[in-house]
Amino acid sequence: MIEKALLLLASLFVLASCTMAPVANSKNTEWPSYGRDFSNQRYSQLTQINRDNVDKLQPAWTFHSGIKATFQATPIVVDGVMVVSLPFNHVVALDARTGRQLWKYEHQRRKDWPMCCGPGNRGVAVANGRVYIGTVDARLIALDAKTGRVVWDINAVDGNVTTEGIASLNTNDPLSHERVSGGTGVGIAMAPVVYQGKVIIGITGVGYGLHIEADRPDAPLGAVIGVAGLYGRPGFLAAFDAETGKRVWQFDTIPSAGWEGKFTSTTPDGLSLNRDLEHERTSLPQHGDAWRFGGGSAWTTPAIDEKLGLLYFGTGNPSPQMDDVSRPGDNLYTVSLVALDIASGKLRWHYQQVPHDVWGYDVASPPVLFDYLKDGRAIPAVGQASKTGWYYVHDRATGELLKKSDAFVPQSKLFVHATFEGVRVFPGVFGGVNWSPSAVDEARQQVFVAAMHMPVRYTLHETPASNGHAAIRYTTSEPVDEPKWGLLSSIDLSSGKILWQAKTAEPLVGGVLATRGGVLFTGEGNGHFDAYDTANGKLLWQYQADAGVNAPPITYQLDGVQYIAVAAGGNQIWGYKQGDAVLVFRLP
Repeated sequence: MIEKALLLLASLFVLASCTMAPVANSKNTEWPSYGRDFSNQRYSQLTQINRDNVDKLQPAWTFHSGIKATFQATPIVVDGVMVVSLPFNHVVALDARTGRQLWKYEHQRRKDWPMCCGPGNRGVAVANGRVYIGTVDARLIALDAKTGRVVWDINAVDGNVTTEGIASLNTNDPLSHERVSGGTGVGIAMAPVVYQGKVIIGITGVGYGLHIEADRPDAPLGAVIGVAGLYGRPGFLAAFDAETGKRVWQFDTIPSAGWEGKFTSTTPDGLSLNRDLEHERTSLPQHGDAWRFGGGSAWTTPAIDEKLGLLYFGTGNPSPQMDDVSRPGDNLYTVSLVALDIASGKLRWHYQQVPHDVWGYDVASPPVLFDYLKDGRAIPAVGQASKTGWYYVHDRATGELLKKSDAFVPQSKLFVHATFEGVRVFPGVFGGVNWSPSAVDEARQQVFVAAMHMPVRYTLHETPASNGHAAIRYTTSEPVDEPKWGLLSSIDLSSGKILWQAKTAEPLVGGVLATRGGVLFTGEGNGHFDAYDTANGKLLWQYQADAGVNAPPITYQLDGVQYIAVAAGGNQIWGYKQGDAVLVFRLP
C-alpha cells in the first residue's frame, strides 16, 4: 500500500510540475531567492537542459570581479538581472543574458571592526526594488536595485566582542607561533530573506574559535582552537523593516533564563554524549552568567512556511568553541533546528541535535521544506543535513523527528571527548555537511547532499597555574594527514536509505542544484564543475574552472534559453584555489 501511495503522490507532483514548467512567471523561470523559493529546495522545474543533452553544455559568458577570495554566493536572478555579492560584501548587478555589468556597490568596512570569519558572503535578497545584504562588519544594507545606490545602512550589532588570541596558547605549543585567520567576533554571512515587509537575517562568529592558517596556500585550515575563557556573546536572528531598516523583533539563540536546559545525557535520538552531569550541575552556580558569552551563530538562511506562519533556521556551536569548563548544561539553543513565529519572532519549537556540544557540530546547512510521505499520507516536513552525517526530517508544526537517514559519511568516535594524546574523529568540526545547501526532489522523495570525509585530531591542552602564571586550557581540532574525499549522496526520504553515492577527489563544500531534467549540479575544490544523473549518480558532464567551485549553482531561463550559473572563487578554509569568476553555461 505504501508503495502505491508513493507512486500516486509522485504522479500528482509530476503532473503539477508539468503544468508549472512552461509558464512565464519569473518566479518559476528565474532564481529570485537564496533557495530559489521560501522552501529552500534548490530544485528547478526547468527541463531544457536535461540528462540527455547536458554533455553539450558550454560557456555562455564569464564575469571576472577582480576580487580573488573565498566566494560562496548564490546569484539571484530577477527580471533578467543577476545580482551577486562578492567577497568583502561588494555587490554587482549583471545582465543575466550577457554578463554585462549594470552597476557595482563597493563596500567600505568599519575600520574599528575586526573581521572574525573571513570575507565570504552567501548572497543577497532582492525584493520591492531593493537589494539587501548582511556584511562582514555586522551591518545590514539596502541598495536601490536599479542603481546600486545605498538606501539605508544600519549596524545590526553595536559593539564587537572579546576574542581569543594566539597568546592564549601554551608557548611550547607550535601552534602558538602560527598566524590566525579568524576568531570569535560578530559578522553576517547568511543571505537574508525578505517576507511580508521584513528582512530576516542573523549574526555569525559569536562562537567561532581561533582559526589557524595553513602552512601553505593549498592546504586546509591548520587548526580550529577553542580557548577556555569569557569570549563571545549570544547570537540572534532578527527581522528588520524592509522600508526603513528598523528592528521589528529579535530572537536570541541563547536565552538569559533556562539556557542550561535539562542536563540531558543523550542526543534526542538516543546517542550517549558521555557527559559528566554531576560535575556540570555542581559547577552551575559558578557560571550563572555563561549565557552572556553563549555563542549560537545563525549560519543558515531560513526556510519559510507561509501557511503555518513559521520560519526555520539552524544555530551554531556554543561559546567557547569546543571548551566547556565555563558553560555547564545543555547550552540552549545552540546546535539546534529552531522554528519561530514569523510575525513575532517567538519560539515555537526547537530540536537540539547535540546538547552541550564540544565538537563544533553547528546546524550549518540550510533547512528545507517539503511534503514527506509516511504511512501513505503527506506530512509537511522540514529536513536538515547535519555535520554529524545524518539527514533529519521533522514534522514542520511540532518538531517531532519523523526520520533519521542512514549515515551518508563514514563515522568514528562521535561524541568522544578530547584527550591529551589526541583522538582521531570523523566527521569532526568540518562536517559531514558543512554550510553547503542540499536539494530536494519532492516528487521522487529524494534529497541530494554534498558532504566530506575529513578526519581531525581532537586534542586537549591543559597547563595548571604555577609561579604566578594563570592556568592555560584549550582544545584543538586539526586535519589529520591522511586521505580525505567528498561524497555526493542521494537519499530516499521515505526510508532514509542511501540510493547512490559518488566519491570525489576533494571534500565537497559549496552545495547542489537539482532539476526536473534529471540533472544534479555541484562543484569541487579542484575546479571541477560537475553534472550528475539524479537517477543513478553517473557523471554526465564536467567543466574545468580556474579556481575552486565552492558555491551553490543556480539555473534560470530567459527568452526561452536555460542557463546554469555558479561562482568559482575557491575557499581558503579548505585550501581551495581562490578566484574571481561567475561562470554561466547554456546549450549551443
